[in-house]
Formats: sequence, structure tokens, C-alpha cells
Amino acid sequence: MQERRDLPATKVNEDLLRFPLHTPLWFWVAAGGLGLVVGAGLIAFALILYFGLQLLAYTDRILWAVLITNFVFWIGISHAGVMISAILRLTQAEWRRPVTRAAEILTVFALGTAALFPIIHTGRPWRTIYWVFPYDFFRGIWPDIRSALVWDPSAVFTYLTGSVLFVYVALIPDLAVIRDRVIGWRRPVYSVLALGFRGTSRQWRFQTIAGILLSALILPIFVSVHSIVSWDFAMALTPGWHATIFPPYFVIGAVHSGVSAVATLMAVLRWVFKFDDYITPDHFDALGRLLIVVSTTWLFFFMMDFYWSIAGADPVEVSMWELRTSIPPYNVLFPLFLLTAYFIPVPIWLFRRFRRNIAVMFWTSLLVNVGMWLERFILIVPPLSFKQPFTFLWQEVYAPRPIEYVLVAASFALVAL
Repeated sequence: MQERRDLPATKVNEDLLRFPLHTPLWFWVAAGGLGLVVGAGLIAFALILYFGLQLLAYTDRILWAVLITNFVFWIGISHAGVMISAILRLTQAEWRRPVTRAAEILTVFALGTAALFPIIHTGRPWRTIYWVFPYDFFRGIWPDIRSALVWDPSAVFTYLTGSVLFVYVALIPDLAVIRDRVIGWRRPVYSVLALGFRGTSRQWRFQTIAGILLSALILPIFVSVHSIVSWDFAMALTPGWHATIFPPYFVIGAVHSGVSAVATLMAVLRWVFKFDDYITPDHFDALGRLLIVVSTTWLFFFMMDFYWSIAGADPVEVSMWELRTSIPPYNVLFPLFLLTAYFIPVPIWLFRRFRRNIAVMFWTSLLVNVGMWLERFILIVPPLSFKQPFTFLWQEVYAPRPIEYVLVAASFALVAL
């Protein structure tokens, strides 16, 4: 890693604060366009509340589909942000700062978006309080601690609280710099957010210690949250889900998609805000090398899941993989997700000149997340559409309805916004 050339503090502050202090017109145009997509998602949610889940392509068996796919996907995106930031903070890597800041911000918004989808999926969001808080409701039934409906909210909101605190502590010095440069109504707002930070050696010491402690505390939470999400599937008896390898498989898959998303975001920040002096090809080279290791580890766990399902010679498990790999439309989606998540980007990342090419890293990392979204879809939907032996149920093919496409698009617009 080459050392970044030292820049005067005044130039750094001027470059980084140019956008928040003097927001250009194109930003409001872009924000308005994204806001329209988010608004369409809110209208779709309102229609679901009024008409019910009949608007979705759910059947008596396929009750987890695009919405839960989005939940698992955005949870995964959020994880790598905290992982990268926490590890680099603990190791005190000096080149980390552009990477950690992009990763931290991505974590908060992706996690907040992920938390919305189980609520939308229920169709009755006002009842979610009964699944989270430990008290009985009017039927005298207490929340079942053995249910995933209790595990997920507990894990996600613990992680969200820790992530917001983690990011906020890191932002305090930046908020103090903005406080000293703004006037009008924004000055008291930033004064409150900066918590009286003046840049004394004592304050810097406490802020550094707090960042290190939060980094050490949040890493176990990061691992546990996606393990708990994997138990939503692994604890079920549904063929294709009941696998003990799911916790590490889900965690490494989350890191794979999350690191790729960080690379995508950094490329966008470099292009849009002209941060060439701060986000350099060295950063993309480091992320590319990390992605090679992470993606290969993810492929290993995927192949382990596939191999032991087939080697076990359980007819139901074998039939499930036949459904995923040879029955339309999954026979198209399955090779597509493998190509986009691993076999196209990883050979490209093996070459240093491509890892240092910003455009190549942008498109390959974007391709990875297309593949990882498809991977979650193939993991969730085919097992539910599978025809069980000795039943009168026929195999179903899930076809998302337009309202589900709107909700997916709205989630991406919300994170971008």
C-alpha cells in the first residue's frame, strides 16, 4: 500500500465540506428522483396494509419470497461495513479512513432498510410489538422465545443500536468541524450533535478509546446477527434449509456482498465528489485482494452445502437441488448467480491492473451483488415451492407481481438516498 501524500488540514476540510455546505442543484434533482421511487414504495406498502397480502404473489406454501430475500440481502450488505471498519480501526491501519467511513455509512442505511422488510412482510406491522417485547397480549399468549419472530428483532435492533453508536462516535470530530463553519439554524443543531468536541488532546484520547472499545464489542454482534438470520432457515425442517453449515455460510456470504458494496460505493464517491486525493487505486487494490479471499471462502461453503446434500443421498434433498438447478426458471437463475457472484469477477480481480482500475472494480463489485441477491432468492423460494412426497400438492413456480418489484426498487432507492 503506497502512502497517500499528506494534504494540509485546511484543504482536507475544504474538499470534504464543499458538498454539505454548498449542495449543488444536481443533488436535489437526483434526490427528487430517488424520492419518487421511495414514494412509490410507500404507496405499495399502503396498498398492502389496506388490501392485505393478497396483492403479493404468495400462495399457501410460498410465504417467504422477494421481501425476505431483500431482508437477508440488506442485512448482509450492512455486515461487511462494520466488519471492515472495526477490524481496520483495531489494527490502526492508517490507510483505512476513506474505506471505514464509506463502510460505516453503508452499514447504517442498509441495516435500517433491512429492518423494514419483515415488518412489511407481516402485513400487520402494528402487531410486531407482540413479537418483540416480553409481555402477554389480549389472548394471554406470551412471545415464544423459540420463534424466529423473536430472534430477528432482538438481533437486528441490537445490531442497529450498536452500529449507529459506532458510526456516531466516529463522526463527532467531523460534526465539530461543520459546527464551526455553519451559521443560522444549522449551527445549534451541529453544536448539539458535536457534544462540545473542541479537539483537545483529552477529547481525542477518549474518542479514540471509545472507537476501539466499540469496534471490539461490535465484531461478535456482527457474527451473531447473521448467524441468527441463518437460523430462520436452518432451524426449519424444510428441505434445502435444514443445514448446520448455514451460520458460517451466511456470515461469509454477507461479508462477500458487503465488501463488494463498499467497493461500489467508494467508486461512486470518487466519481461524484471528485475525491481522487482521498480514495485512491490503492484502496481498490486492497479491497480486490480481500474480495478474492472472501469470495473463494464463500464458494467453499456453498460447495460444501451442495456436496453434503447430494452425498447424503436423501431423495428429498437431491430432488430439491434438481429443482434449483434444472427446473425453469431456476435453471437460468442458478448458473447466472454463480457467474455473477464468483466466476466472472474473481478471475478479473486476480490481475493487479484490473484491481486498480476504478471502472472495472465498480462494475465487477456491482455484478457480485446482483449474483448475491439471486443467491438469496434461490435459497429461499425453491424449497417452499417444492412438492413434498405423499402429498396432493403440486410444485409451484413463484412469479413476483409488479408491487413486489416496486418494493425492491424502493429499497435500493432508499439506501442510495
